[in-house]
Amino acid sequence: MANLMLSVMGAFAEFERSLIRERQREEIALAKQHGAYKGRKRTLTPERAAELVQRAGNGVPKAVLARDYGISRETVYQYLRQAKVE
Repeated sequence: MANLMLSVMGAFAEFERSLIRERQREEIALAKQHGAYKGRKRTLTPERAAELVQRAGNGVPKAVLARDYGISRETVYQYLRQAKVE
């Protein structure tokens, strides 16, 4: 009898959790439509990003660029991908 009660309570808990997740997805979708999810601001100004791309094109190692600009190497690669240079 106790196992049956626990099973029923577990089923209700799963159902409630799925409803919560569904409402959460709907609210996030609405927030995105209203511009609430814009992402993180860029670390470098467009001028500094162009300078980074130029220096990378001149053969400066990515690790040196990352250190000079105070960003990670992955961020350096993201800027280079954005500029279609790698």
